[in-house]
Amino acid sequence: MMPMLSLAQPKRLITSARPNSVQTVSNTTTATERQTKQLESTSTDTTPQSSMDVNTLPLFGERTKTAAQIDEEIHFLNDCDRNFASRPEASEFFAARGWDYIQSGQLDTAAHRFNLAWLLDAKNADAYWGLGVVCYQKENLPDAIRMLKKGLAVTDSNAVLMTDLATLQIKHFQIKAVQDDLLEAEQHLQRSLAISPENAGAYQKLSLVNYLKADYDKAWELFHQAYSLDLSVLDLAYLNDLLAKRPDPTGKFK
Repeated sequence: MMPMLSLAQPKRLITSARPNSVQTVSNTTTATERQTKQLESTSTDTTPQSSMDVNTLPLFGERTKTAAQIDEEIHFLNDCDRNFASRPEASEFFAARGWDYIQSGQLDTAAHRFNLAWLLDAKNADAYWGLGVVCYQKENLPDAIRMLKKGLAVTDSNAVLMTDLATLQIKHFQIKAVQDDLLEAEQHLQRSLAISPENAGAYQKLSLVNYLKADYDKAWELFHQAYSLDLSVLDLAYLNDLLAKRPDPTGKFK
């Protein structure tokens, strides 16, 4: 039995993606958010269900838009142009609201906010990151991985995003046993540690990669590196699995 990854918890992914500080929004941006909520509620009775669902699909479903959808987007962008200093600023605002909705369990609303953030700025990595977390929480692992890859494509030095992507790829490998998933996860974790050497979680996940490759000595070495950095990240279930394969060479864990 392979140890199932217990670190890929939705809130673990969310915590790393939230900005370190959230600026107080102005009255105009708050009004814009209220207008967006009002548009959602008033469209319920008039928008066909298939059209409504597009708002909750990653990147609006990546499909050809109807004339009505294009018209709605133009109005939305014009409203944002009036209420924000720039579209990237508006994008950051809607992405922040998306994280808030994820934390409150409103995944469809969160997805819509991240879609709007992407519409405003296709280079906002948080838009893809957030959509990836939504997909993960909806148990759509392939789309979650795809969105995080898109996020990494626009911010290729984000060590935490690399670790999150690797976490999902390890989980996917444990389900589908596709070797490319494990290889890419290892590469992302190595890059993440090159950028942020104190990332204990990345060390433990890299330990799991080596466990899955049956390199138990390397798995122990990396597990001890995680232990030396941060006890709180240690996965005791994984530790027991590793002990079952090979005793701790240092004798610390028994």
